[in-house]
Amino acid sequence: MNKGLIALAFGGLAIGMTEFTMMGVLPDVARDLQVSIPTAAHLIALYALGVVVGAPILVLFTGKYQPKNVLLFLMLLFFVFNGLFAIAPSYVTLQISRFAAGLPHGAFFGVGSVVAARLAKPGKEAQAISIMFTGMTLANLVGVPLGTYIGHHFSWRITYGAISFLGLVTLLALYFWMPKMGVNQKGNIFYQLSFFKTWPAWLLVAIISIGTGGMFAWISYIAPLVTEVSHVPADKVSLIMVLVGFGMVFGNLIGGRLADSISPTKAAIASFSSMALCLLVVHFTAPIGWTAYVMAFVTGMVSFTNGSPIQMMLIRTAKGAETMAAAAGQASFNLGNTMGAYLGGLPIIWGYHYDTPVLVGVAMAFTGALLSLVFLKTYVQKVQDV
Repeated sequence: MNKGLIALAFGGLAIGMTEFTMMGVLPDVARDLQVSIPTAAHLIALYALGVVVGAPILVLFTGKYQPKNVLLFLMLLFFVFNGLFAIAPSYVTLQISRFAAGLPHGAFFGVGSVVAARLAKPGKEAQAISIMFTGMTLANLVGVPLGTYIGHHFSWRITYGAISFLGLVTLLALYFWMPKMGVNQKGNIFYQLSFFKTWPAWLLVAIISIGTGGMFAWISYIAPLVTEVSHVPADKVSLIMVLVGFGMVFGNLIGGRLADSISPTKAAIASFSSMALCLLVVHFTAPIGWTAYVMAFVTGMVSFTNGSPIQMMLIRTAKGAETMAAAAGQASFNLGNTMGAYLGGLPIIWGYHYDTPVLVGVAMAFTGALLSLVFLKTYVQKVQDV
């Protein structure tokens, strides 16, 4: 395997841990800072905001530099700001450093996706991108549970100190393993931004934001779903999450192969359609306890098959502005996270049971499939390789 792809996977692992570990250590952070859990949860929203803000800005102002140097710069920001977050003395400084830690997230995956595709053999581009995203799936499988354990039993600051150190390891891996390559996009800022003047760009944003929101409508409320509806013991929720993580690892790799085999857009349609069907099964089988374990793995797998296909759709649609498009995809993914969690919570607020958020997920995933079909019929027929 190309060592450059392994270095990118290290980055995916580090970024996945810093994003998702906060959900696990949130009570510890709140207790340490003597604030409420909803107040501490602002740190989650601030990170997502950093991703959305940082993705286009950093890509715009680093587009004229060699990709290797850009990746090194982005991981340096990751190392510094996560390190500052680990030692920040007050809630205000924690908020600032948490926002700043999110800035390189989208840009790293944007640049990394383009670099991974360039490192791949012809016809294997999506599989190469899936290797980078394997790092993020491993974060959910191993890194986040481990970081949560350390945060609970020792200190969440140790967890984020370790995450910052992992950023340093990634920095060194990129320095020694990532080959130099020429700039692959036009340096003109206005040309980069012109991508957003096209309707396919906004259609892709809608596909990602709505379609991937289906997964977050499910996973955001998976703990009360399995404990209150499936009657799984509370101490087994961690096992449920491990099964979800295993599924994500396999799904990510399957998605890469599928995109290279039948085309990225057709793979996305298949992924979102399967996600909608899978979530529907989750809803109707939720009262049957043992199915919670099976569906945790299956749904995690199906829901993560769309990562590589979507990235390839973005890259192939934005000729000359590939990195900007891929970074915008990451921002859209975080928007999907927010939308899925918010919309999925509405039925609960209205008094319905914990198995209803997945129906919101069904609607969002099905909409993602329909929008992908529109993209296929109205755009891909003109550009046959998307």
